[in-house]
Amino acid sequence: MRHVRYPGTGKDLIESGMLEDDIRISGYEVSFSLIFEKDSDPFMRSVVKAAEAALHTYVDPNITAHIHTKAVKQNIPSPTSGHQSPVQATHVIAIHSGKGGVGKSTVTANLAVALAQAGYRVGLLDADIHGPSMPKMFHTEDCRPYSVEIDGRTLIEPIEQYGVKMLSIGFFVNPDQAVIWRGGMASNAIKQLIEDAHWGELDYFLIDLPPGTSDIHLTLISALQLTGVIVVTTPQPVALVDARKGVEMFRNEKVNVPILGLVENMAWFTPAELPQNRYYIFGKEGGKHLAEELQIPLLAQIPLVQSIREGGDEGTPIALQAGHPAAAEFEKIVRSLSAQS
Repeated sequence: MRHVRYPGTGKDLIESGMLEDDIRISGYEVSFSLIFEKDSDPFMRSVVKAAEAALHTYVDPNITAHIHTKAVKQNIPSPTSGHQSPVQATHVIAIHSGKGGVGKSTVTANLAVALAQAGYRVGLLDADIHGPSMPKMFHTEDCRPYSVEIDGRTLIEPIEQYGVKMLSIGFFVNPDQAVIWRGGMASNAIKQLIEDAHWGELDYFLIDLPPGTSDIHLTLISALQLTGVIVVTTPQPVALVDARKGVEMFRNEKVNVPILGLVENMAWFTPAELPQNRYYIFGKEGGKHLAEELQIPLLAQIPLVQSIREGGDEGTPIALQAGHPAAAEFEKIVRSLSAQS
């Protein structure tokens, strides 16, 4: 079991204290239990499969394994413990990138639409204070949220488009002027969009984080009980260095947020007139190799195609086009998230 790592922390099962003291061996029959923090752990299935594979690889391929799972409360430090999340969502997922320009917001917008297309109730918070892009990507630049009275409280009603409830600082500031705020002001604005909004009951609440690491990241981790994080990168080494830093930040003991997987964006260029051709402009499979090295799932490899860019600029995400090859990659992420839940 030392060969099996828990994806959320990168530590092996022994180091993580996840192997229960109930091992039973009878010939080639082996049974034992693995301990998880909660029943809804997104990595439960994959860890069990990895444990079975380790037995067959490092012990004997003829072994029959009976691996049970237990959910107990472990004393793992977490900044979100001890309070209830202000958003009623089954899954709260942050989308992060180590640097700007890798297509994090494009991935977030299309993932939100793909989830809504699959029938889920979806909320989206554009937490990129200094570069809010969701209003344009959803063709809602001229929309302005209004207030509603709910249980004696005055709350902000999110803008709804393509089945996605959305809030962005871009709805409240002049789009032609830069947002020049100190960290405290930005963090307080984000907290207000979370706590003073009428999100309702959601299946998925997505957060488009600013690139890098900042006060806003710590504010969101403290304010919300995150299910996990999706990291977006391009295949090029410069982007991979920053993606690795992002993974390590969320795996830090003081943060302790599971990494749900990595998305390799702009994995290759495919011209519309030659859809079978692939040109690796930013390097080949850098994201795939990083995911393997860090032992986290590779959720998708999204090509660099003109229709994705056009969809973002026109406010009609490509995920709206069922059957489109690029839309299929976002549907693949939806299936992966559903399998992990």
